[in-house]
Amino acid sequence: MCALLSLCALRAEEHTPERVDTTRIYEVELIEVVTTAAKKSTPVAQSSLAEEDILSHSYGTDLPTALALTPSLIATNETGIGIGATSIRLRGTDATRINVTINGVAMNNPDSHSMYWYDTPDLISSVGSVQVQRGAGVSTNGSGAFGGSVSMTTDALSTEFCGSASLSYGSYNTNKQALHLSSGLIRDRWVVDARLTHIGSDGYIERGATDLKSYMLQAGYYGSNTKVKLLSFGGSAKTYLTYNGVSKADMERYGRRYHDSGQYVTSDGPFVLDDGTHVAYYDDQTDNYLQFNNQLVLNHRFSREWQLNATLFYTYGYGYYNQYKDDAWLESYLNLDTTTPQADLIRHKLMLNHMGGANVAASYTTTNLDLVFGGSYSYYRSPHWGTLSWVDGVEDVAGRWYDNDVVKHDGNLFARALWTVLSGERNNKLNLFGDVQYRYVGYKAWGTNDNAIWGDEGVYMQPIDVDKEYNFFNPRMGFSYVDGFHNAFLSAAIAHREPTRSDFTDRHMFAADDSYPEPERLVDFELGYTYSTPKLSLGVNLYYMLYHNQLVATGMVNDGDDALNTNVDKSFRRGVELMASWSVAKWLTLSANATLSENKIKDYVDALKDSPTYGQNLGTMTISYSPSVVGSLMANFHVGGFSALWHTQYVGKQYFTNNEIEALSLDAYCVTNLNLGYDYKLDSGRSVRFGVAINNLFSTLYSSNGYGYSYMWDGVRYDEAFYFPQAPINVLANVTVNF
Repeated sequence: MCALLSLCALRAEEHTPERVDTTRIYEVELIEVVTTAAKKSTPVAQSSLAEEDILSHSYGTDLPTALALTPSLIATNETGIGIGATSIRLRGTDATRINVTINGVAMNNPDSHSMYWYDTPDLISSVGSVQVQRGAGVSTNGSGAFGGSVSMTTDALSTEFCGSASLSYGSYNTNKQALHLSSGLIRDRWVVDARLTHIGSDGYIERGATDLKSYMLQAGYYGSNTKVKLLSFGGSAKTYLTYNGVSKADMERYGRRYHDSGQYVTSDGPFVLDDGTHVAYYDDQTDNYLQFNNQLVLNHRFSREWQLNATLFYTYGYGYYNQYKDDAWLESYLNLDTTTPQADLIRHKLMLNHMGGANVAASYTTTNLDLVFGGSYSYYRSPHWGTLSWVDGVEDVAGRWYDNDVVKHDGNLFARALWTVLSGERNNKLNLFGDVQYRYVGYKAWGTNDNAIWGDEGVYMQPIDVDKEYNFFNPRMGFSYVDGFHNAFLSAAIAHREPTRSDFTDRHMFAADDSYPEPERLVDFELGYTYSTPKLSLGVNLYYMLYHNQLVATGMVNDGDDALNTNVDKSFRRGVELMASWSVAKWLTLSANATLSENKIKDYVDALKDSPTYGQNLGTMTISYSPSVVGSLMANFHVGGFSALWHTQYVGKQYFTNNEIEALSLDAYCVTNLNLGYDYKLDSGRSVRFGVAINNLFSTLYSSNGYGYSYMWDGVRYDEAFYFPQAPINVLANVTVNF
């Protein structure tokens, strides 16, 4: 409602010279991400979420549930209900290879490269636009986009005083409370906007509780040629540790909601395992994180053609795990002075993050030319350390059992042009596109890691000594042709990406040597065609992504649920993406998308040192976590104030490892969600929206994610697989009052 009021007010004041040109206030919201967003005529595969899609998924679940509406993208979740530890995969690539930006500022953690959605709870209620680029996309800030990128802007500030109050409640005690206020224009120059949210849930998985608190504060100044916007957003997240999945055998014994994180053996434990063992659970087995994101955005227009965009940003983060370890080997905790070999203990793994920097870009726009050039720099520092608060039978537990530090410099320079070289009488246009980026990465990590190494001379903590510099050149080129209802494009791009922290520090867990991982290179070819009329839209996109030294998941994870990856020399992803949308009537729109793909490693040599096939060339194998089929069917029904959105998604079979082992695979699944809403209009532009999200409508028993590995013991092969089951039918109801 605020956005609609804003847009009406902006257009009404277009021709009032003595007042602020508020039409341009709305436009500047789009200009702010000129460095990362693609225009419709840019030759890249792209999709955007509609305002209705964003609204109908803002009842409390994380943003990935809405992103899963776009082609080739799937969402995974550990708690089973789409809240908490949620992630995405795009074209088979994991979250560490999907670049996420807000107002052009990189949101992926510079160390792990992951986007932790629960660190910015209820972000979906504060975004104004969401664009998903598949493939290499356009030049962006932060880590390279190897599967795609998600470019978001914060919502446009309203020119009228308005606000909203939102309440949600549903299955597994899932709840949300949110309050939003916007001042509207103050003295025709200033706007202040604030949002507070709390989201909580018990989770489908036992003890999978989530407690999220967030805020969003925006203040804007709008002069005739200069716009300044200050944003601060973030909050605190407390989630029970559910990153260790459950085996199929344990699901049969104890049910699909079972997991053993925080479990310890005790003689009077209230729970009894299948073998008669009494156990209890540590109540504070949690991940705790506090994050504040701050941005100062400047937009200045020198003339109709020239404008400048600059953003200063600083992100602060502090977090820790609380973990109970049952019968732990005390030799691996070097701060302890004890001869006791094993004991129960409670440990804490802590980290502190500081990231600051600036993005600067200038743009020149005429009828036939869009030119953007600029650069970005960020500095990141993050100490990591561990402490113990209790060890059974040991009095002195002071000190740190591991301690290391990370510093990262990340800078880039880029220039991008979209040139209309042909414009005919039928309004047909031929556009040429070029985009070049130079990126520098300096990464240092030193100290001791939390991995205990059991060597011939005893136990010691793994030393970390990484000092790497990378210089990447990332060119992109292509063309697009628009003629009436027809739009076609062809593009080629080269992208590079550095390894993550885990790629360096946890490599010893599976690699046979102490070598460092290599950076990755992607050569991406895209060919697309769209036929679009007011009632019918049909699209096809062909892609061929060639990789050198791609870091692919082995299936194994470390104890923080970070995937363990290994370089493979030659691999590829190729496929076809099909899209269709048909406005059957004013009240009904049917749409669908499907991705059919091959994701292969050429001449894969098994790199897992404990694997039964270690060192063997297994030939051409399917890349782990890469389904060959992903498809969605959607129906959008809307009449009067009532709306209904039906979404059915099918995800094909996935292997946990690169060996194509049936016992280490995730079954294909098909799940349907139904979202119902009703808008009741009140006087003076006020309204009340009632909504009900019915997830997993047919109670499909499926798991959205998992992990696994093989090993040999006494000449016998073992395959260990663990899964993250999702909840059967569950409901989340919402009421939002807009005033």
